[in-house]
Amino acid sequence: MLDVVKRDGREVVFNTEKVSNAIKRAADEVGYNLKESQVIETVQRVINYIEMSEKEKVTVEEIQNLVEKALKDNGHKEVASVYAYYREERTRVREIKSDLMKAIGKIGVETDRDNANVGNNFSSKLLRIASESNKWHNLASMPKELAKAHENGDVYYHDLDSYNLTTNCLHIPTREMLENGFNTGYGTINKPRRIETAAELSCILLQSTQNDMFGGQAHPDFDNDMSIFIEPTRQEIKEEYIELGIEGDRLEELTKKKLNERVHQAMQGVVYNLNTMHSRAGSQVPFSSINLGIPMNEDAALVCEVFLEEYERGLGKGEQPIFPNIIFRVKEGVNREVNDPYFYLYELACRVAAKRMNPTFMNIDADFNKEYYDKGYMPATMGCRTYLMKNVNGEPGCKGRGNIAPVTINMPRVGILAKGSIDKFFELLDARLLLSKEALMHRYGVLKNLRVKDLPFVAGQGLMKGSEGLSPDDSIEPILKQGTWGIGFIGLAETLIALTGKHHGEDEETRELGVRIVTHIREYTDKLTEETRLNWSTYATPAEGLSGKFIKQDQKIFGKLKGVTDKDYYTNSYHIPVYYPISIKRKIDIEAPYHSLCNAGHISYLEVDDCPNGEAIMDILNYAYKNTNISYLGINFHIRYCRECGTYLHNHEHKCTNCGSSNIQGVSRVTGYLSLDERFGPGKYEEREARISHLDKHKKAYYCV
Repeated sequence: MLDVVKRDGREVVFNTEKVSNAIKRAADEVGYNLKESQVIETVQRVINYIEMSEKEKVTVEEIQNLVEKALKDNGHKEVASVYAYYREERTRVREIKSDLMKAIGKIGVETDRDNANVGNNFSSKLLRIASESNKWHNLASMPKELAKAHENGDVYYHDLDSYNLTTNCLHIPTREMLENGFNTGYGTINKPRRIETAAELSCILLQSTQNDMFGGQAHPDFDNDMSIFIEPTRQEIKEEYIELGIEGDRLEELTKKKLNERVHQAMQGVVYNLNTMHSRAGSQVPFSSINLGIPMNEDAALVCEVFLEEYERGLGKGEQPIFPNIIFRVKEGVNREVNDPYFYLYELACRVAAKRMNPTFMNIDADFNKEYYDKGYMPATMGCRTYLMKNVNGEPGCKGRGNIAPVTINMPRVGILAKGSIDKFFELLDARLLLSKEALMHRYGVLKNLRVKDLPFVAGQGLMKGSEGLSPDDSIEPILKQGTWGIGFIGLAETLIALTGKHHGEDEETRELGVRIVTHIREYTDKLTEETRLNWSTYATPAEGLSGKFIKQDQKIFGKLKGVTDKDYYTNSYHIPVYYPISIKRKIDIEAPYHSLCNAGHISYLEVDDCPNGEAIMDILNYAYKNTNISYLGINFHIRYCRECGTYLHNHEHKCTNCGSSNIQGVSRVTGYLSLDERFGPGKYEEREARISHLDKHKKAYYCV
């Protein structure tokens, strides 16, 4: 009889079955086929070690040390490695749960870089301390198997600190909110009369919404929603001139000029506000997106044009605005062709993108967008790539709806564990999909306990679809049924390398396998939609901080595998690796099929050198939108400007060419939105350093055809 001293001091009888189960679980994690006889032999070694020590009592830690030694001595080094790794992870979790002071100490030095939009000030640090605490509360509260899957890196529950508190993101019903008025908690804001007031309140809507949620927010039809405030402003201006005795052509000329000035002032206010006003206890500016480009009338076209011009102008010294994300929608018959009525807006959008990296572009002629557009529903997306249109519980569209919560699968790990077997890969993937479903259903069960008064603005003021008719003490469950539940993935490229030795940019068969894998995920989420009557969808996860987290965990278990774990990041979703030389045309062709498959959100990036021109960007977009079913595209390059005078610089220029200053700011795009270079997390920093542009072999032109 041997007593085991547990960590809390209790003594229990040594149980060989617990040791056997721990060994089997470790073997299963790495796909190691350990026979029952080998397990028994390992357990017997552990017993022998204990007997040799002649101890009457041993601690849990001593037994774990002996299990690890027995596995190594029996030649099962890979199993020993994963056993040791998970043991370390559980120890780490226990330490944080028992004493948050370690985590708080680290945050006191600097906040993490999971989100490049979060600063390093007092509010940011205080928010992170609360965040860490609630993360571990939620892990401790959920079923152990779900917690373990997140802790060991099989899957990832996004924004775990918000798991029990709120939902992810929202397309704001902007026009409806401005027309009906709203209350942020201190009194009613009535319908504005002037475009300047409407523009200012549109920013307040974004800020107030973000304080109730953990993700991003969007104006899904900004130019059309703002256009209703142009005519009242025009009439106000005209009346003022009439009082001065001005009439006829002179009246019309002065009214038009003054109106243009006031719209410019209003749109400049939007750009300035969204880069200065703070949300979430002052920790960050609103994570905002604005969709525009398909105006329904000339007033909407004016809003679109002026907004793009003001964004192009930049901030006070001409600095790069970080927010909002801008999504310019492209449509044949509206703005795509030279003879289309709003082609000039498309030209302007390309010119602005050539300087500012924004806007990104959305193809309304992609079949899954056109299907809804033709029925009268305007598709929209967000810079973080959230997309939703289908709705099994009501009217389709995006206004008043968002992604409730996503889960992301560590797909490269599944590829590694499959050991080259495609059948084994899909078997393991199915297990991860089931786990993701269970995790999101558990989150559903937690969130439905929230009441409308827990989301006082977005639910209490009726911004969220499903909140109609609810009282403050009602459950938010009707809202949860209107949003989407996303199962995402990361690192398709590394997964394919683990399975075949090549990624989808290198080999046609591997390319087909990549589409087959994501199709499998989409078919699963479609099936879940029918089974549960919730809106499930497939998510091409942006994976900002996660790109580095997953690979670090896998390196500890599997070491550095060539092409898979031998760098500091996993490739974003289905993208071709950023380091791989490939033409723009081929990258578009390969990534296009994933846009229709990933119905929770998708984007493709095309990397070019600094200072592209608008014509080159339009050429790229026209190839993509006329020849493929691709939807959402962003053109990436590295922006550098002088902090002292705002002068823009080429990448090879290390001093300002205007004032000679060495105080240079760099800006890059990270997972959908722009960020200052110094705010990138470690994984994304390494990924950005590895990016190469899609140039021809002579480096003279961007080639897409």
